[in-house]
Amino acid sequence: MPGTAFSLQQELNTPYLLTKEQIDFYQKNRFIKLKQVFDETTISYFNEIISRRVEQMNTQTTPLESRSTYGKAFLQLFNLWRQDDFVKELVFSKRLAKVATDLMQTSGARLYHDQALFKEGGGGITPWHADQYYWPLETDKTITVWIPLQATPLELGPLEFSAASHQISEGRELEISDESEQLIQKKLRVTDFKHIIEPFDIGEVSFHSGWIFHRAGANSTRQTRKVMTIIYMDKEMRLKSPENQNQVNDWNTWCPGAKIGEVINTPLNPVLFHYQS
Repeated sequence: MPGTAFSLQQELNTPYLLTKEQIDFYQKNRFIKLKQVFDETTISYFNEIISRRVEQMNTQTTPLESRSTYGKAFLQLFNLWRQDDFVKELVFSKRLAKVATDLMQTSGARLYHDQALFKEGGGGITPWHADQYYWPLETDKTITVWIPLQATPLELGPLEFSAASHQISEGRELEISDESEQLIQKKLRVTDFKHIIEPFDIGEVSFHSGWIFHRAGANSTRQTRKVMTIIYMDKEMRLKSPENQNQVNDWNTWCPGAKIGEVINTPLNPVLFHYQS
């Protein structure tokens, strides 16, 4: 570990204090980028740990050029926290979960699941989409933290946002695909929502809500763009009746045993931060 186990725990669990202006920005735009959430030593440490775990878990053998648009976008590995105690330290970080809680304006944050998104050198775009299409969750009190494991210039394909586009209902029924890229891009082109395309410094992370439209560009380098994500939901989130097969799959995979209309309180969905009542 970098330095000592204590220094890492301190980095992961010391509160990152948000200003009122930052919370207001998120509430208006439904995304925010925050600098210096972690130091370079911590990011480098988790780059090594997560890269090793992804290599062990990855089963993708199809050549990049033979994959679908989705397959070219990234290697996607889920719930690394259940496979690796060191990754679990990051996923269970109170520092991150408190930021999620404060941005969602809830009393606490519960884990939905985590995923590593590794866009290989030469990997294609991640098409426009809204994450919550996939989630059988009753409200929009959801948020994803996107943690680049290296500095991420534009040529690596950082996350892009259409600010405040959570207000758009068209396109919410689309899974990640060529169709979602074309139709949502066409819709966004005739709106006033600002398209945010910016690099990420090392230690800079973003948070975005489930219904904001976002994408990522292609990776035009030979280097893998490595990202770890954690998806949170309101600690009082209830399961809704699924509206598509993807939501059925998510129910069975990420919150098995949860019942429609009840709080999603399963062993896979622990509360990671909450304010004392």
